[in-house]
Amino acid sequence: MIIEVHLDKLLAERGMTLTQLADLVGVTVVNLSVLKNGRAKAIRFSTLTRLCEVLRCQPGDLLTYRSTAQENVQ
Repeated sequence: MIIEVHLDKLLAERGMTLTQLADLVGVTVVNLSVLKNGRAKAIRFSTLTRLCEVLRCQPGDLLTYRSTAQENVQ
């Protein structure tokens, strides 16, 4: 299973940089970069909530699930 993060798309749509978002959300640019690049192992609900507030979106706008082809065979 793969969780895809659409932070790049949301930032572009809002004309916002990762640095601006980090400041508004209250997390480091490094932590947001890890999330944006799909390397995060987890995300706190408080961070997810704040991201949705600042980006004016729903969690499903930020994250989607995509199953792998191998899982579809089973």
